[in-house]
Amino acid sequence: MSADRQRMLPRWVRRLDHATARRINASRSWHVHDRAYSRLSRAGDNGVLWYAAAAALAALGHHRAAVRGLASMLVAAVVSDVVVKRFFDGPRPLSADVPALRRLRAYPSNPSFPSAHSASAAGFATGVSLESPRAGLIVGPVAAAVAHSRMHVGAHWLSDVVGGVLIGVGVAALGRLLVPARTRPGAFEPDVAQIVELIELPPSPDGSGVLIVMNRGAGTAVIRLDPRATISERLPAAVVRELEPDEEMADVVRDIMAGEEPPRVLGVYGGDGSVSRMAQLALEFDVPFLPLPGGTFNHFSRTAGIESVDLAIDALQAGSGIATSIGELTVGDRTTVVLNSASIGIYPEFVAERTKRKPHVGKWIAGVVATWHGLRDAEPIDIVIAGRRARVWSVFASVGRNTPGHVATFQRRTLSDDVLDVRVQHARGSRLQAVAALSFGATTRALLRALRLLPPASDIEHITATDIAITVRPRPGEATFYAHDGELQRRPAVGDDRRYTLTCRIVPKALRVYAPAPSRERDVLESSPR
Repeated sequence: MSADRQRMLPRWVRRLDHATARRINASRSWHVHDRAYSRLSRAGDNGVLWYAAAAALAALGHHRAAVRGLASMLVAAVVSDVVVKRFFDGPRPLSADVPALRRLRAYPSNPSFPSAHSASAAGFATGVSLESPRAGLIVGPVAAAVAHSRMHVGAHWLSDVVGGVLIGVGVAALGRLLVPARTRPGAFEPDVAQIVELIELPPSPDGSGVLIVMNRGAGTAVIRLDPRATISERLPAAVVRELEPDEEMADVVRDIMAGEEPPRVLGVYGGDGSVSRMAQLALEFDVPFLPLPGGTFNHFSRTAGIESVDLAIDALQAGSGIATSIGELTVGDRTTVVLNSASIGIYPEFVAERTKRKPHVGKWIAGVVATWHGLRDAEPIDIVIAGRRARVWSVFASVGRNTPGHVATFQRRTLSDDVLDVRVQHARGSRLQAVAALSFGATTRALLRALRLLPPASDIEHITATDIAITVRPRPGEATFYAHDGELQRRPAVGDDRRYTLTCRIVPKALRVYAPAPSRERDVLESSPR
């Protein structure tokens, strides 16, 4: 049953709708101008304009932008025209009020809210912009003109257009969460010169002597092609072992390494947690490491220049390698390898809440619920760091110097910087600022900064060191977890005073990794005298 949107809308929205319509209808009528808007509005019918734009983008080489734009447009059109319109009823503007030159030959008879033309336009433009900002600068104004044209020809109210635009942008944003946009050159450039040590590693053209462990649950939050066919075709001699739900990677690898012909290379297909665990095993058995990106974010692999499974296999077959520094995190009697960063405070509690709800509602909805809990219930913790007591929202320790101004350093920016970059967010601001500080996307941070929701620079302390110890003094119910490389760990059993200490140190050039030579290193080699 549909609801009358005119009655549901606040009075000020209805007044704004009518005032906008009167202003547009009263504006000077100009033949060329009016005809252009009418044709543009008709070009948006059934997405014809956007199919043509996608074809042009594809012809110019922007294939991913064309596909994401079309997918966003189609989903936005279905959501607005098939789903949302079913729940709302209400009249469109009176065509009699529209100047004759602007009128369409026929006006739609279905409900006015939302504007499907606007939803399609916004979905296409946003989808294109996510893959190619330069193309978005061209498509965006055209999409805005299409949305405005629906008011110019008298087919929709202002609120219809705004609602359609929000649906289109929302669909494209959700699509980016499900299928991350391609990393653009320079998007993750290090903040310090990355001159890594290039090393020669044993090549394996067919995968002989290589063990690849596959994490079945890796990257389930995104849509990704199954890599088995690629691995089987390019590395037919490799041993591929898929973990069962009740198996531990360390147990499986140690059993295989204890055999008569242990692997000479340890590889893993998975996300940052799986990559971190296998890196620790590669160090334990002193063999080279082959990371195959298969997670949602693949922070370490991306920093190493391994954007795909094919690039990782290329490096293995060529024997191309790098020596990268790592972090070692010790808590109680547990020592683990850290490839990106480790943290305490509200982020591990967020991950714990998300993990608890993920099996029931999926990762992204679980993340929204966990964020809400953080905004409602998060509490700062008491620590002792560098001999000083502090009350903080969070502490992140990144391997290597990281992006200035960030609190949450999820992805390292260099493979060769032999220091820890520690970010301490002191508990001077609100919970909202503390949660907002966990954002790491450039677009999201720019929006939060414009809204003044990020913590001020005075609340963030930077410490650079080769090793650091942090003593946590939790109150009852506080600081139950710590995290490293996206993996959650429960704090050790503590004594009566409830204190425990985390110690992190840098181990320079400890891990041998199959990877293509970083671009900056190639530039140095090509420009250096021979």
